[in-house]
Amino acid sequence: MNAPRLPWTTLAPTQYKSLYAVSQSLAGSSLGGQLIELVQTRVSQINGCAYCLDMHVRELRKGGESWQRLNVLSAWRETEFFSAREKAAFAWAETMTRLADGHVDRDAEFEALREHFTDAEIVELTWAVAAINAWNRMAIGMHQPVDAKPIE
Repeated sequence: MNAPRLPWTTLAPTQYKSLYAVSQSLAGSSLGGQLIELVQTRVSQINGCAYCLDMHVRELRKGGESWQRLNVLSAWRETEFFSAREKAAFAWAETMTRLADGHVDRDAEFEALREHFTDAEIVELTWAVAAINAWNRMAIGMHQPVDAKPIE
């Protein structure tokens, strides 16, 4: 385990509090807490952020999410466990997280969103993806430790 690099939350408290405020503002979104947590978990899987994965999986379990859906989240395309709405959100989250992967046209993912989300929800979802990407980069870059403790 790597030791934390810097006390990043106290060295830049204004930025930390601002990012936290963005995350908190999403709690009132019509997207729903479960979808936001699932998207943030999926993005954290892509980015390899152990701290954020642990935190979001714990939140999902507290909210009643099944272990089976969590276990196959990284392979969501291969199961029927997720709704079309969730799948559209995951596809958008992945394309917004993997921006440098070929600079592909993202119109298909965007159009899929329009079938399940309002314009405001699309913007809120994009903010949720942007926020978790920022959190992942801070936690990974600063070696945010994960406490070993049971889930449930």
